[in-house]
Amino acid sequence: MKAEFAGPTRWEPAALLGWFAALGRQDLPWRATRDPWLVLVAEVMLQQTQVSRVVPRYEAFVVEFPTALACAASPASAVIERWDGLGYNRRALNLWRAAVTLSECSGGVFSPHLVELLALPGVGPYTARAVLAFAFEQDVGVVDTNAARVLARCSGRALTRSEVQRLADVSVPPGCGWSWNQAMLDLGATVCTARHPRCHACPLRRGCRWADSGFVGPDPAVGSAGVSGPQSRFAGSDREGRGRLVRALRSRSGSATELASVMGWPHDALRAERVAGTVVADGLVVCAAGRYRLPG
Repeated sequence: MKAEFAGPTRWEPAALLGWFAALGRQDLPWRATRDPWLVLVAEVMLQQTQVSRVVPRYEAFVVEFPTALACAASPASAVIERWDGLGYNRRALNLWRAAVTLSECSGGVFSPHLVELLALPGVGPYTARAVLAFAFEQDVGVVDTNAARVLARCSGRALTRSEVQRLADVSVPPGCGWSWNQAMLDLGATVCTARHPRCHACPLRRGCRWADSGFVGPDPAVGSAGVSGPQSRFAGSDREGRGRLVRALRSRSGSATELASVMGWPHDALRAERVAGTVVADGLVVCAAGRYRLPG
C-alpha cells in the first residue's frame, strides 16, 4: 500500500520570510527586476551553474540582449559567444530559440500562463514556474534541487515528483509567491545543503519531520524527486570535448582534420567525429564542406 503523503508537521511562514529578509541573498542582480525576459535569462544561466559564475556573465549578457526582441534579432552565434564560460552551451541556443519564438508569436511579450511558457524552447516545469513566481509574482511553487531538498527533509521521506510539486505549491503563503520561493531557494543553497546542513540555523527546523525524528535513518533528500545526485566526471568526458569545440569556434571556423586536437583527443579521431556530430545535431555548430562554425 502506498504511504500516505506526509508534509512538514508545522510550517512557520513568518520565520522563513523573516530569515530571508535578514539573511537572504538580496544583492543578486536578477532579484531587482520583474521583467520576465531578464528572469528567464537568469534562470537558464543558473541551471547547473554556480551563482558566483553567473553574476558577471548575466550582467554582461543583459546589456547586449536587454529584451527578447534584441536577442531574436541577433544571430545564434552571438548568443553562444556571449555564453562563454557558463558551459552547457545548448542552453544558450534554446534561449535564443525562445526569444525567436516570442518575437514571432507575441512581439516579445511573455504570457503569464504555465502552458504557454512551457511551449517555449528549452523551458521546463522549473523555469516556467520561476518566471511565473519571480516575474509575475504568482503563488506557485518553484522547485529546483535546493528547494526539493528542503521539502523532502521537512517531509521526513523521499517524495515523488507529483508530491514535491504539490507540497511546493500548497506551501506558498497567499501573496508571497516571489519572496517565499526566493527564500526556499536560498535556504536550500546556504543552510539545508546537501552535505553539511546547518540545521541549528534553519528557520524551518521546528516544522521538519527529519529533525523531529532526531535525524534517524537515511537522509530523506537522497533519491527524492527533484534532488540532483553527484555529477559524472567532467575531465575527459564527451561534454568537455563538446565545450572545447564550441569554445574554439567562437573565434574562427575549423576543419574536420582539426577536430581531434581541438576537442582534446588528438589520438582518437573517431571519437572526436562522433561527438562533433552530436554538437551539429543539437544545432550548436554547422558543418559544411568539411568545415565547422557557429550557426548564424
